[in-house]
Amino acid sequence: MQKENNNMGLSNLGIFHTIIGIIAIVAALISFVKYAKINLANTSGKIYFYGTIITSLTALGLSKQGGFNAGHLFSLLILILVIIAFFLYYKMGQHNKARYFENFLLSLSFFLSMVPTVNETLTRIPIGNPLAKNSGDPLIGKTLLIFFILFLAGSVYQFIRQKRSNKNSSGEVPRGI
Repeated sequence: MQKENNNMGLSNLGIFHTIIGIIAIVAALISFVKYAKINLANTSGKIYFYGTIITSLTALGLSKQGGFNAGHLFSLLILILVIIAFFLYYKMGQHNKARYFENFLLSLSFFLSMVPTVNETLTRIPIGNPLAKNSGDPLIGKTLLIFFILFLAGSVYQFIRQKRSNKNSSGEVPRGI
C-alpha cells in the first residue's frame, strides 16, 4: 500500500487515482447530458470506460485500513460491469436488446462508483473539518440515497429511450412518452 504524503492523506497513487476518477466522472456526466446514457461510441463514453478501468485497477492498491476491503470489492465489481458493457457494445453490434443491458451496466457502474466517491469526498473535504465524520455519517447515507433515486429514474428513462430507438431502427412508428 502507498504511503500518504499530503494534508488529505493521499499517496501518489491515491492522487493519480483521484484525478483519473474525476475525469471519468466528468466524462460520464457529459455523456449523460448529451446522450442520456454513457455512450461508448463517443469520446465521453470512451473516456469514462478507460478512466473507470484505470480507477478500478488503481483502487486495488489503495487502502485506509490495510488489506483487502469492501472498496476493493466495489472496484472489482465496477471493473466487471464496464468490461461486460464494452463486450455488449463491441461484440453485439446493432443487436438492439443488448443495448438495454449495456446502458444499465454502465449506469450501474457509475452509481457504484459514487459510493466510494461520496464517502471519500465527504470524509475529507473541507480539509481539517470534513462534512462527514466517518462512513456511517447520515450525510453520506442521504447523499447516496439521492444518487440511488437518480440511478433508478435514469435507468427507467434510458429503458424508455432505448425502446423508442429500437422501434425506430426496426421501422415501427414510435409512440410518445
